[in-house]
Amino acid sequence: MEKKITIQELLFNRGLNKDDKILLVRHKDNREIKTIRGVQYTKSLYDMYRYEPKLFLEYQAEQADDKFKGAQYIVSFLGEEGTKSRFLGVYRIEETITNDPFSPFYYKMSEVNGFDNLKEKVIVDWGKGTLSWCQGIHNEKEIIEIVPGFENAFPGYPNVILKFSELKNIINSGYPEWKRMLSAVNCIYAILDNKTGKIYIGSTYNRQGIWGRWEVYVQTNGHGNNASLEKLIESDPKYADNFTYSILHILPINISADQAIKEESLFKKKLGAISFGYCNN
Repeated sequence: MEKKITIQELLFNRGLNKDDKILLVRHKDNREIKTIRGVQYTKSLYDMYRYEPKLFLEYQAEQADDKFKGAQYIVSFLGEEGTKSRFLGVYRIEETITNDPFSPFYYKMSEVNGFDNLKEKVIVDWGKGTLSWCQGIHNEKEIIEIVPGFENAFPGYPNVILKFSELKNIINSGYPEWKRMLSAVNCIYAILDNKTGKIYIGSTYNRQGIWGRWEVYVQTNGHGNNASLEKLIESDPKYADNFTYSILHILPINISADQAIKEESLFKKKLGAISFGYCNN
């Protein structure tokens, strides 16, 4: 039987002192509106952490009660699907302010260096007690997955917009989350030529999903055996650097070729891909 590895092992091996008072904190807040420092925000915790880290720290610092009483450090996680929790960092509590004008308890914190190679990449199983979002360090959290950081995290199908260099990196690196999501569905996709403004519309209809089709684009240096794109790349082997690949519409993994092509034709008409793009029919 394989020995499970816990987040505690990784943290202690990187210098966190197990004798200090340390809390594990899992942030999961589905409220549409969050009030932080007296201002209302509609941002998700993910967006705060990714794009406004100072705002995320303020969110973390404000508490309705003395939740972090006596703690010297908190180990912060972002709650994801089910009991999955993504490690975000270790924070030192420098001061507890009880006369704060915006919250009963405000914890002044600073991030502890030395954990950058773990941040955003380590996924733990929080266990059944997800409502218990603040726990002592003695509650072991098993590491269940090591994933790319947020820079390479799957952004959701509507947000997939990739330069050819980015697509190559994802396919050749075999990022697990990307592969899992792109293999689960088929789609109508677009390839935009940023040099000319022309567009190619295609569809996928195989059991390997989008991943299986886009893998062919990488293997063929960007053209995917499409005649019009192939001519461009024959004239300039680096021409695919002008391409951007995006998902327009999701299709079921078991869709037939006829159904997919019918959907594809509709998008070609909508976007003028035959008259003004690289589609021949």
